[in-house]
Amino acid sequence: MARHLSGGNQQKLVVARVLGPDLRVLVAAQPTRGVDVAAVERIHEELRAARDRGVAVLLLSADLEELSALADRIAVLYRGRIAAVVEATVSHADLGALMTGAAGT
Repeated sequence: MARHLSGGNQQKLVVARVLGPDLRVLVAAQPTRGVDVAAVERIHEELRAARDRGVAVLLLSADLEELSALADRIAVLYRGRIAAVVEATVSHADLGALMTGAAGT
């Protein structure tokens, strides 16, 4: 039973369950939190594959490396509002400035 699995294995089970063939939109909030390194890569591969099938993927993550690896664009929130929408190639320093309001938003 799923409740007897570790938190990381539960996370992998949830990801596998939602990535069905009829998926059109996916909201992935912290999809790799608590999983091992191999599972992180597998989940990233599945998210990319969903994107490549035309699924609209909204990734919510506090992991800047994950955002940079998966996103096309990043919307930065500051004080509950979108402070900026930037390309995923933006530097982590610039993202940090936007996230803290130091970029003048």
